[in-house]
Parts: sequence; structure tokens; C-alpha cells
Amino acid sequence: MNEEGLRPDPQPPAPEPGTPDAAERSETQSSPSSAPPAPDVALLNAVEALLFAAEEPLPSSRIAEIGSADVEAVRAAVAELNRIYEDNGRTFRIDRVAQGFQLYTLPEYAQPVRQFYRRQLVQRLSRAALEVLAVVAYRQPVTRPQVEEFRGVDCSGPLVTLLERRLVATAGKAHRPGSPYLYRTTREFLRYFGLEALDDLPPLEELGKFLAGALEEDRRLEFETSERLAIGDERIVEAARAQEEAARGAPEPGGEEPGPADSVPAEPGEPEAS
Repeated sequence: MNEEGLRPDPQPPAPEPGTPDAAERSETQSSPSSAPPAPDVALLNAVEALLFAAEEPLPSSRIAEIGSADVEAVRAAVAELNRIYEDNGRTFRIDRVAQGFQLYTLPEYAQPVRQFYRRQLVQRLSRAALEVLAVVAYRQPVTRPQVEEFRGVDCSGPLVTLLERRLVATAGKAHRPGSPYLYRTTREFLRYFGLEALDDLPPLEELGKFLAGALEEDRRLEFETSERLAIGDERIVEAARAQEEAARGAPEPGGEEPGPADSVPAEPGEPEAS
């Protein structure tokens, strides 16, 4: 009201469209409605619990079914969890692999994880198996004679290993004399190598470097493991010998310490005989 109290004070004129004040006011008014809604906390916890308990990648559709949510909400929850992990400096993330989501340790923490599992790494793929797997991955579906023609040697043994490890599977039979089986890679292959799809395979020119690096890493880990096991065996043997020697030198239960046969305890108050 003005001094007379008869009419209201004049309001300041509205800013012209396009001015800084108008843009700021428009942004302030529209920001609450344009901001995406935060993922539900219950869904965040459910997604994290499922991925923590799963032994293999979980498709977003399966997570949505269990969590009673839609796929887009699941993807938003995964993005929010990764943001939380990054902000809090966690050592793991959720990644897309084999058409699903899975918790993964960050690459910079791979070495201590390898050391922890060094005794379990006993079924590593040989160079022959890796070569056969590479041929199948890049030329699938492919028959065994085609793989052998490409490598120049028999591949029956490595192929059986890959089938047992569920890295390859049969994909019908070829329409040619003898009807040989066709082989392709599996979802386990994608999970094993941390790939979301076959399109993520490295170029062929980089494959040789990858195989050489993987074999060199396997040799180094095998040498370190055998060296540690040898040191542990030596310590076990030394401890067993020390325990055996201590047992030999200890008096028998109920026995007396050996002493001179003619030693007689002196009477109280009398000097001991010399």
C-alpha cells in the first residue's frame, strides 16, 4: 500500500522476453517439472541385491520382472547405482555383459583379486584352445574341418575342452557331404571375456597381441603360484622336522630326569657331600 493507504503499490514491470531476468525466471519455474524423477530406493536395493547374488549376468527384463518395475526404471536404477559407487570411491561397477547386467571389479584392482584366486586358476585355456576359440568366434558358424584347415593341425582336443567349458556349442549341421556339425560361441563366451555382444570383439589385427598377453600373464601367475607353494612346502617340512626333534628330546610322560646314581639328598642342616 502507498502512504495514503488507498491503493496498492505498483508492481514492477515484467521483464521483456529474451532478457536475462526472464530466462532465469523461466528456468526456475520449469526446473522442478523437467528434472527426471530419482529412482525408487526400494528398486535400487532390489537391483543391487539381485546382481550381488547372481552368478551370471541378469537381463534387465528379468530384473524388472522380479522387482515389479519396467525395464527403463531398471536401467535408471543401474545408472544411479554406478553414480553412487563412483561418488563413494567403490571398487566395483555394474556393467553390461552377455545381454545382461553384472557386478565387476574395476581393472585397477585385478591383481589382488588374481592373487586371491590363484589356487583356483587351474583350468586356464591353452594356446591351442584359444586359437580354436578365436576361429569359431570370428568365422561362426564353422565346422571342425574348416577350423583345422585354418590352423593346419587337428583341433579335436581343444574343441572338446571348449564344449566342456560351455564356451562353444553346436549350431546344427552343415549342408555338405558328411553333414559335419557347426559350432558357434555361447553366452558363457561373452561373460568369460566381458563382452556385451559379438560386435565388441577386438579387430583381428589386435587378436594376436591379446592372445600373447593372456598367455604371458598365465605363465607369470603360474610361476608366482608355484614359487609360493614351494616356499610354503619348505616351511611345512621345517616345522615338521622341528616338531619331531622336540618330541625326541622331551622326557617320557611319568619319567624322571637322569641324574648321578650315588647322589643322596642331604639331611636338613647338614652340608652336602662333595
